[in-house]
Amino acid sequence: MGSIVNAICIVIGGLLGILLKNGIKKNVQDSIYIAIGICILIIGINGVISNMAVVNGNIISTNGELILVISIVIGTLIGESLDIDSFLNNLSVKIEKKFNLAGFASSFVAASIIFCVGAMAIIGSINDGLLHNPNVLYVKSILDGITSIILAATLGMGVIFASVPVLIYQGIITLLAGSLSGILVGEFLRQLCMVGYALVLCIGINFIAPGKLKIANMLPSLIVVIVINVILMFI
Repeated sequence: MGSIVNAICIVIGGLLGILLKNGIKKNVQDSIYIAIGICILIIGINGVISNMAVVNGNIISTNGELILVISIVIGTLIGESLDIDSFLNNLSVKIEKKFNLAGFASSFVAASIIFCVGAMAIIGSINDGLLHNPNVLYVKSILDGITSIILAATLGMGVIFASVPVLIYQGIITLLAGSLSGILVGEFLRQLCMVGYALVLCIGINFIAPGKLKIANMLPSLIVVIVINVILMFI
């Protein structure tokens, strides 16, 4: 139920955001857009650093830099080769024309990454599947609901549809919790979150300087970090 509640909260928050958007002046929307970009940028930086930092007594060091670089570079190379961004943009143009949903692709991709990245999504889904305890996902649902109001008010309708990948992503982890509970922990979880928050950081940059980064073409980075960790398990 945790993932279902999470998806419902995103939909409700998104609908409220769309209603609010109609009552906000264009110049105010632009200012809020940049402000949100700064906040997302800070969240991304904090997420990357917190998952890289290692505290040993009074000494704070970092690790995972190499994994981060390899994952982002190879992932982006794969994404650029497949041209995921163009595929989503072409798909969004068709959806926008048919349903009059301006900016569908960018809002859908940005919201999906923001909602799916982070330990709460993974740990909460595992707890829901193994212990039948959805409390972590319920807390995440409230946070995502509030976030979806803000994102939908600035980005548009695509935020609401981000509830679908959230439901699928967290639902799969919940269903496979028994198998994944011993894998998606420790360093693996930290590295996956680290790369994920790096993408969140890039989303923040795109809020401040629209169109500078093709976030969709960087999505394979998340698959690359998983593949690297699976290979390391067998070495």
